[in-house]
Amino acid sequence: MNHLSTKITAGIITAAILIVAFCSYDALSGSCESAQVADVVKRTAQSAVPAAAFSASSAVSSAASAPVILTEKPDGTVVKDAAKLKSSLCSPSAILVRLDDRTILLDKNAEQRIYPASMTKIMTVLLAIEESPDLNEKVTIRKSVIDRMNSLDASMAGFVADEQVSELDLLYGALLPSGAECCASLADCLEGSEQNFAVSMNRRAAALGMKNTHFMNTSGLHNPGHTTTVKDLAVLLNCALQNSTFRRVFTTQSYTTSPTNKHAGGVSFRSTMFRCLESQKAGRATILGGKVGYTDEAGLCLASLAELDGKEYVLVTAGAKNVYRAEIKDALTVYGSLGK
Repeated sequence: MNHLSTKITAGIITAAILIVAFCSYDALSGSCESAQVADVVKRTAQSAVPAAAFSASSAVSSAASAPVILTEKPDGTVVKDAAKLKSSLCSPSAILVRLDDRTILLDKNAEQRIYPASMTKIMTVLLAIEESPDLNEKVTIRKSVIDRMNSLDASMAGFVADEQVSELDLLYGALLPSGAECCASLADCLEGSEQNFAVSMNRRAAALGMKNTHFMNTSGLHNPGHTTTVKDLAVLLNCALQNSTFRRVFTTQSYTTSPTNKHAGGVSFRSTMFRCLESQKAGRATILGGKVGYTDEAGLCLASLAELDGKEYVLVTAGAKNVYRAEIKDALTVYGSLGK
């Protein structure tokens, strides 16, 4: 039984016990008001069932489901020659957003449909964090998951069949080395299958206002129906970075998991983006974190975060081809131009 069904069952049982207890008290004393009983039972059941349960049934809180609105407002003090900057990029699609006020500072075909490749894992990790009642809970990685991902030539974090790994360590494994087995295992644990989890990913995307996005899987493996836009991904990353757990994982350069039953010393990995950077500096800006992606169809992609003079910026680029590390080159170009 997964986290979700266990917690829901516990909540229902607890509520039922309270109903019996309060009604018994009412029969004996005649002083138990039905409205009070209903209120107590409702509050108890909600506290017994974690937020994950309500998220999975699409009853997310209004704060969590509020759309993220990006506003295009060119700022010549930050991006001085947007047209020249756009023409210098290898990526056919790009967007730069200032995080604090959600202002679009650079837009290059930002609403053109793209394949997101492994940038998909941003949604997978955010949703897993939101749905999980306990990130320290152990997940057993199934042999079928390892075999399937290997057969699809998916990128892997390095876990093996029957390895017991905490959900938190799977989050790092999904974002840093882009482990597809981590994404599928989180989906199995929290929603019962990758297909079910993809349904929740699409529900979450719709709630955020990602109107041009549709997910088919958790890792970004190519599927003609698995599409988005760099603008939608900027919306997603803007939201995800408000979550302290996501931010911590996203901005981590290297990480070693807790010991497991298969790796006594844990599993170590390094961010695929930081492996490609000689320095975090791009001009006066500092690159804080990022998630790269690549498939033949998607080209080279990168969703990243940088800081300059106390302000944070999100850059999403996609579709670059035929240029070595073009996504890294474009990030250095854009961030390096800020404020000059």
